[in-house]
Amino acid sequence: MTNPKLKIVPLGGLGEVGKNMMAYEYDNQILVVDAGLMFPDNDMIGVDYIIPDFEYLYDKSHNIAGIIITHGHEDHIGALQHVLSRIPAPVYGTQLTLGLVEVKLARNGMASKADLRPVQAGQTLQVGPFKVEFFHVCHSIPDAVGLGITTGAGLVVHTGDFKFDHTPVDNWPTDYAKLAEFSARGVDLLLSDSTNAERPGWTPSEKVIGPALEKVIAEAPGRVIIATFASLISRMQQTADAAVKQHRKLAFAGMSMVDNAKMARRLGYLLVPDETLVSLDIALNLPPEQVVIMCTGSQGEPSSIIGRLSAGTNRQFDLLPNDTVVLSSHPIPGNEEPVSKTINKMLRRGANVIYDSIAPIHVSGHASQEEQKLMLNLVRPRYFMPIHGELRQLRRHAGLAEEMGMSRQNIILAENGQTVELSNGEIRLGERIPGGYVFVEGSAIGDADPDVMREREQLARSGIFIVNLSVDKYSNRLLDDPEIITRGFVPSDEAEALIQLVRKRVTDVIHGGGLSMQKEIMDVVKTLIFNETRRRPMVFVTVTKA
Repeated sequence: MTNPKLKIVPLGGLGEVGKNMMAYEYDNQILVVDAGLMFPDNDMIGVDYIIPDFEYLYDKSHNIAGIIITHGHEDHIGALQHVLSRIPAPVYGTQLTLGLVEVKLARNGMASKADLRPVQAGQTLQVGPFKVEFFHVCHSIPDAVGLGITTGAGLVVHTGDFKFDHTPVDNWPTDYAKLAEFSARGVDLLLSDSTNAERPGWTPSEKVIGPALEKVIAEAPGRVIIATFASLISRMQQTADAAVKQHRKLAFAGMSMVDNAKMARRLGYLLVPDETLVSLDIALNLPPEQVVIMCTGSQGEPSSIIGRLSAGTNRQFDLLPNDTVVLSSHPIPGNEEPVSKTINKMLRRGANVIYDSIAPIHVSGHASQEEQKLMLNLVRPRYFMPIHGELRQLRRHAGLAEEMGMSRQNIILAENGQTVELSNGEIRLGERIPGGYVFVEGSAIGDADPDVMREREQLARSGIFIVNLSVDKYSNRLLDDPEIITRGFVPSDEAEALIQLVRKRVTDVIHGGGLSMQKEIMDVVKTLIFNETRRRPMVFVTVTKA
């Protein structure tokens, strides 16, 4: 190849926290790194989760050499089932990562069809024209890796999510030596995690959580209910260790938590004595002071166990007055309000709630500013591209690189859909492709678009007002009184008077012969409603001619 060119296609994770997905295209073949989801914002009503728009890959599926998953968190594996349904490519990942992937795919009946290929940190693999070197990184989950990707266009280092933790729970620090080796070879481009680019200093070690959890459990007068992400295997281990020290039994609640714990124990990533681990049914019949329960719902999701406990709608068990609930996670950006509401609801129900601003029961798995600087110093790339973060975080990470002496011309700020091309040691921005959101609602994928979201938001904010008219097809005279339906607009005791007013106005207008069609009647109704209430519900008029 005379001018080898590596095309980097960000499909998700640039401009938001979540739905991470990157494609590397070289010599007419593609390597995909990660396929994650993100949680919807408060105004995305009815949406279960959001996945990347990977339509760019549809007609290139036969060119995809493989999909590499850097670690097993939902923002990196959550969209994989949707990707594999369209692109049946081999999936590479470490043992725990593929274990979490397999559990997820099994729930959708896809595990037996997936081509899952285990790799280890330290291993080098040829995937099509891509030489991929896997190196270990610390994160809030074991078995996470970063990637060194070599092609004829140069060496690219893709960190994945990382932190420099000298005392990780699994005693396996980030591979400094490999990063230094990359630097000695010459790194053309570094793509590095920006999630904590606004946080000065260093991210605390995971080790601080163990003593904090043990203290909470030791002081709790009743049951301890610990909520975290179902994929946070390190937190499961720390909870198990604390439960053992405090002579309590541990139970997992919720299908995803139970399945992941079972898989992690089978693979040796979660060590819990048989005499400590009990089923939820057994735990609920033990004295409360002998029990620790782990479940999901630390983000206040209404359908999660914690969400249902806060609302008093959980079927298997309810909150007890002496329960201590531990939310062992930071709120996802944009999710602070639901988490606060959930905490308040549980406090009203008599539980004691511990969260990260009260005790160090969670630390971030992402590098803060000093660690991001250390990564830049270790790798010493020619070009730098911040990834994994909202635009403000990407910009701050770029600013750190500039402060360290990198030329602004050598720092690439891109968002989803903005391709980047590396060729002959030079880098430039390429074409733009679609890089938006794909909304998932139940089994429906991509049916809802931003226009639908805006309509739902307006319905939620202002309600709906429907006028059904039955008219004579020859004379356009009303055959019956207008039927009026209103929802979410005004209280029922006020609605009747307004309905009568609208019904009379519409009847007078039609019988007066002034207006007859839907658009004109809709305008009359909107004006009347606004004049009477100073509100603007969504108004619909239907006309049936007989």
